[in-house]
Amino acid sequence: MDKKLTLSLNQRIIENAKLYAKSNNVSLSKLIESYLASLTKRDEEAPEITPLVKSLSGVIDLPSDFDEKEAYTDHLMDKYK
Repeated sequence: MDKKLTLSLNQRIIENAKLYAKSNNVSLSKLIESYLASLTKRDEEAPEITPLVKSLSGVIDLPSDFDEKEAYTDHLMDKYK
């Protein structure tokens, strides 16, 4: 059951939102409803892990103190020397 909601927003934001909704062939109400639904959606659904990713899991054994940011920085430093 849909209910009416009154919001107070900046006029420019309202105008831009209306233009966005119109260009995407959706009502402003549906746009806001969809946005609020995405914000409040619970993370109950675990992301699906593809068979390829499952097969790669555990292939590399990294040390416990491995710092991926440092490794990536080193990679970029070597790449752009």
